[in-house]
Amino acid sequence: MGSVLVARGEEIVLSRGYGSANLEWDIPNSPATKFRLGSITKQFTAACILLLEERAKLRIDDPVKKYLPDAPTAWDKITIFHVLTHTSGIPSFTDFPDYRESEAASTTPEKLVERFRNKPLDFEPGSKWKYSNSGYVLLGYLIEKVSGETYQRFLQENIFTPLGMKDSGYDSNSEIIRHRAAGYSPGNGGIINAGFINMTVPFSAGGLYSTTEDLLRWERGLFGGKVLSAASLQKMTTPFKDNYACGLFVETSNGHKQISHGGGIEGFNTSLAYWPDEKLSIIVLGNLNGGAPGDISNKLGAVMHGEQVTLPSERKEITVSPDVLQTYVGTYELVPGVDMTITLEGSQLMTQLTGQPKFPLYAQSKTLFFLKVVDAQVEFSKDASGKVTQATLHQNGRDTVARKK
Repeated sequence: MGSVLVARGEEIVLSRGYGSANLEWDIPNSPATKFRLGSITKQFTAACILLLEERAKLRIDDPVKKYLPDAPTAWDKITIFHVLTHTSGIPSFTDFPDYRESEAASTTPEKLVERFRNKPLDFEPGSKWKYSNSGYVLLGYLIEKVSGETYQRFLQENIFTPLGMKDSGYDSNSEIIRHRAAGYSPGNGGIINAGFINMTVPFSAGGLYSTTEDLLRWERGLFGGKVLSAASLQKMTTPFKDNYACGLFVETSNGHKQISHGGGIEGFNTSLAYWPDEKLSIIVLGNLNGGAPGDISNKLGAVMHGEQVTLPSERKEITVSPDVLQTYVGTYELVPGVDMTITLEGSQLMTQLTGQPKFPLYAQSKTLFFLKVVDAQVEFSKDASGKVTQATLHQNGRDTVARKK
């Protein structure tokens, strides 16, 4: 459920809605439907910081404490650049144990910063990369302190209005916003209304809404030199660690440079991707939580580059003997703290990620298996002695190798 737009240069290749913007009223999604963006918000926040640098209001190499002199001693070495690139070490408040309990309460930028300002850093600033919503909340707070305007007003005056983005803004739980989609999540008995989040909480890390058409205006404006100078855009799109630049991932896949970011928030998942060499934009906004927007974006990108795409419905299931399946049983570490557990129930191989439900795996070959609930595959590998040592998760165009424990 959502809206999709594909454009190459000035040509609109695809622009349409799918499913319902509101299931209760059976109102269809369309290119004019407004969706919460989640973390796609971060690139707008990064652009605002770079605009302030162009106006000599700050420098991204400055210490954060230059603008927040009462910040804790632990922040002495943290620069604005570190915060932009998720290398500050400031822990993400969305990972705190009490986060879910605090989602419904109205807050302010000052109170948001209070949640994490005295927490120990996860690492020495600049030494590692770790995604931090706290960092981008802090950037929004800095924008307000330095500009003297609210984050919402600064965005409106400097980005939305100049680019003609009339269907974009900061989301609100109380305002009447025409053509705004309702957000949904998967439930045990089918689709349910998504849980509540007070939109003051995501702030400059995830609080915006937009349409596919407005986001195309943003892509054309940003990469067409209408928002930032060439030097600032270069800063924004140069990766520092783990392919992350400023509010954007910058990667090369199959020889094609891609600048992108996804988003996830209660009821919504989103994907915004741009291939600069082809001036190709793919925008997928969904109002049903799940991985579909990122997967659809990757497949459309492959199609637009003339690559072969296999849909889940086209995969053929084969039978593999239980003796072979038994060799795959075990626990595989995807990343620290996240395991993929493989079990055998009768003749059915099952997979379960840490904290997630258990799902069946279907054999495509003796070593390659696929899921039906999401478009993902698991491929098992053996060492020279014939012992299964790892499993590779293929999903959203990325391969993640998990070592067997």
